[in-house]
Amino acid sequence: MERQKERLPVTETTPPAIVNPLGRTGLRLPPLGFGAFKIGRNEGIKYPQPYALPSEDEVQRLLNGVLDLGCTLIDTAPAYGLSEERIGRAIGRRRGEFVLSTKVGETFVDGRSAFDFSRRGVEASLERSLNRLQTDVLDIVLIHSDGNDLRILCETEVVAVLHEWKQAGRIRAIGLSGKTIAGAQQALSWADVLMVEYHLHDDRHSAIMTEAANRGVGVLVKKGLASGRLPPDQAIRFVLAHSAVTSLIVGGLSLDHFAANWHTALAARMTGRGHA
Repeated sequence: MERQKERLPVTETTPPAIVNPLGRTGLRLPPLGFGAFKIGRNEGIKYPQPYALPSEDEVQRLLNGVLDLGCTLIDTAPAYGLSEERIGRAIGRRRGEFVLSTKVGETFVDGRSAFDFSRRGVEASLERSLNRLQTDVLDIVLIHSDGNDLRILCETEVVAVLHEWKQAGRIRAIGLSGKTIAGAQQALSWADVLMVEYHLHDDRHSAIMTEAANRGVGVLVKKGLASGRLPPDQAIRFVLAHSAVTSLIVGGLSLDHFAANWHTALAARMTGRGHA
């Protein structure tokens, strides 16, 4: 397969990663994080083209190559199929080299998403994530919303459970990966991190991103390439021009493609942030 021929496209002249603080969490992140959706799941997808799941060897090469490139942020979720356990097997031994972000609330079983924001469900999910990822601490845990952000945040125990795990030292930072501005606004009262959708064709969250940054809440961006429908170079530069953004999450199965996006992100950050 083509992916087996890929070599790490990095040389001695590759600039070191530019890192920035993630709000007041104490975590420092590069401008681009690796989204690990495609290494674990290829059903129920929103990408324009279907794809085969990579082999274990291909996952090993990809994830280790991402870390070798200098990317120190890996984003996953229980809903990403095999993603968490594959990360644990491939780079668990390198756990001290990267910031790990995962989620609670959604799973994907038998081709369908299922949501559980109950105390029992959230605690069981967190324990499974720790085991799969082969770690004792989760750096970032985000609520994986089904779109009913306010109901989840105000009528379930998920926020309380995350606070308890954070106080116990088992999670470093907590937040919301939501779908509504109202949900993001409510989360500003307790969250360390917001993950929002933001790209060239959808800038609805721009103002709340700025407010989050002003309040010391870190901002991560998902779907910045509109699930592969936007030109990567232009899309990455647009997202990283926003002064509130710490990191953009970008996935894929090609190390060469990720490296090209990585260098675009570094160049964008070195030229400075733009609009707020």
